[in-house]
Amino acid sequence: MSQSTLSVRVNSEDKKIFEEFCSKVGMNTSVAVNMFVKAVIREQKLPFEIKADPFYSNDNMKRLKKSIKQLDSGKGKEHEIVEEDD
Repeated sequence: MSQSTLSVRVNSEDKKIFEEFCSKVGMNTSVAVNMFVKAVIREQKLPFEIKADPFYSNDNMKRLKKSIKQLDSGKGKEHEIVEEDD
């Protein structure tokens, strides 16, 4: 089977951390990327879930901007974040 080159751009810090991870598990980045490619081909899907964070939906962002305007104009009340134990 012939080989081909695949070039990708990655943030330099991410590249460094990824290379360190690959080294720790006994492989190089080429092997890791090839494993990813083979998994995508075999499964016909990405090997992880991709989904949007509903916090950043258009409706929620509009509501947040409205609330910020209200607070900035002296209306409304600012609350502290309360963390609950599970």
